[in-house]
Amino acid sequence: MEASVEHPYVPKDLKLPGFVPCFLSQSSILLVYGVSSLLVVSLVWLLSGRSPKKSKIDRWLMCWWAFTGLTHMIVEGYFAFSPEFYKDKTGFYLAEVWKEYSKGDSRYAARDAGIVTVEGLTAVLEGPASLLAVFAIATGKSYSYILQFAISLGQLYGTAVYFITSYLEGDHFAANSYYYYAYYIGANASWIVIPTLISIRCWKKICAAFQVQGQKKSKVR
Repeated sequence: MEASVEHPYVPKDLKLPGFVPCFLSQSSILLVYGVSSLLVVSLVWLLSGRSPKKSKIDRWLMCWWAFTGLTHMIVEGYFAFSPEFYKDKTGFYLAEVWKEYSKGDSRYAARDAGIVTVEGLTAVLEGPASLLAVFAIATGKSYSYILQFAISLGQLYGTAVYFITSYLEGDHFAANSYYYYAYYIGANASWIVIPTLISIRCWKKICAAFQVQGQKKSKVR
């Protein structure tokens, strides 16, 4: 039987047998994530610039979908399928990410069933779909706006479940106010603002397409 080790999460009586503290500092974790994200965005931006037909908005959307898709699949996917990440003794980067993030929401370290479900579905469904959105925009597929609209609604739904379940359970999962606002609020804000803007844009594009189609049918008659 593994001994219970003191951890930085709340509640303090949360049982995490075999817990191993972070090897990497907060700045190191954020630096790796920031640089990796910047490289992905920069690469997609440069590659998308080869097509003169692509607007800047489309290019930025391709960057977003590549970034969020890889985040869902790699970072969130690791969490969903690594139930004992808090025991990692190797300093593996993804385990370190979740040990650190759990300071802002201890439900991750505690393997809350709702969190695991949302993150698992996000990694398996929304991750690949986001990368498909990059391809759809790049090649001008007819389903591009419908796909982006569907993924964005899925992201908004997942984020809503994430915040609402925390609220209903007392909203007391952060180690302190710094981690609450920096991790719990700040790290998730992008998945509220950006999907909302994309949903509105796609809705307008889809409605406009149906309107044009309706006008064409009226002329034929």
